Amino acid sequence: MDMKGRVVESRIFWTLCIMGAFAILSSTMSKNPVLKPFASFLGAPTEWTGVIAAASTMPGILVSLPAASLSDILGRRKFLIVAGVVFASAPFLYVFITAWWQLILVRFYHGFATAIFVPVAEASIAELYPTRRGERISLFSSVTYVGRFFAPLTGGYLLMVTSNDFHVLYLAVGVAGVTALVLGLLFLVEREGRSSAVSAKSTSETAKKMFSGWGKVASNHGVLLASFVQACQYYASGAVEFFLVGYLTEIVHLDLFLTGVISAGLVGTPILARPYMGRVSDKIGRRIPIVVGCLVGGFALLAIPFVSLFPILLFLALAYGLGFAMVTASTPALVSELVPRELVGTSMGFLDTLMDVGQTIGPIITGLILATKYEYFGSFGALALVLIVSSVIFLISGVAKENLSATQSSRVLRKE
Repeated sequence: MDMKGRVVESRIFWTLCIMGAFAILSSTMSKNPVLKPFASFLGAPTEWTGVIAAASTMPGILVSLPAASLSDILGRRKFLIVAGVVFASAPFLYVFITAWWQLILVRFYHGFATAIFVPVAEASIAELYPTRRGERISLFSSVTYVGRFFAPLTGGYLLMVTSNDFHVLYLAVGVAGVTALVLGLLFLVEREGRSSAVSAKSTSETAKKMFSGWGKVASNHGVLLASFVQACQYYASGAVEFFLVGYLTEIVHLDLFLTGVISAGLVGTPILARPYMGRVSDKIGRRIPIVVGCLVGGFALLAIPFVSLFPILLFLALAYGLGFAMVTASTPALVSELVPRELVGTSMGFLDTLMDVGQTIGPIITGLILATKYEYFGSFGALALVLIVSSVIFLISGVAKENLSATQSSRVLRKE
């Protein structure tokens, strides 16, 4: 590839990263820490607060796969811009909410942004860097996590200085969303050959090709196993982020500062570790990082309810975050390598759909276990079991042996 092509690739990649950082900053700040107090302010019944919290994750189950599949056919940029429009418009709808049930509708609409943006962006990056997918997709994820990390800090500060003026906060959320859209409009370009090739396709032909792609991906044994592992990771992470705080404050009786340090370690470790773990995955293959990451995370969770000392709890949180980073740095790259190039978007959409299913049901089932006599021992034990069993299933499946490792693939491409 010539220098001009590399410059274009680099520009697209960093545009996606920075766009993603502002987009995830916007979407996360709309819920953390404002969503619960805003729902209470609106008089939301307690039994509906879970629905309000989950409303934004439901679109991921519905549209991640169709959007990513259509981006294989119609081009990535169109869908990234559609996601940008939702990121930019949804925050301003919060300003006009006057009843709690309207919050569910707005949250549902807002969820379409992330559901479309993430798998399509990951598919774009997988295409741009066929021999460095693990590293580059992981770097993209880490940059978006930076936005997620600063969202509650920014939102909390705005609520503090404005005396809980929810409208001001959501205007700030809107500014971040508009910034993401503007970046996409100004700097994203369509890769050559895609748009013109599909512009003449009829709606029926497009639909037929999309459903055909779904069938091929869903019948791919390797994609199913890798997506299952990722779903298990997010099943656990969605529950850990919520219930670990309760364990630390209610059972261990840590103060809010030490609890915040452990929570920050939980979120911060993947930010720092993912790019490195993705690079390792590119060099040695996907199998070892996925299996080891599941086991590290699983045993860390298994140990948590038996520990009450802050240093050990912090170490276990960091270990869990490292295990999470090892797995999630490898699964998207692996899935993209298990399908033909024309189905990369579809595979990313399939992966993210199962991820959202796991992330949605994880806290629900964990909450039910917490309500039993087993309490936190049962809750964290069940989460650990999910991760450990997923590693065993993946290990005995031999999925990663069915494909060349990233290093081998790179050698083949260089020879060609």
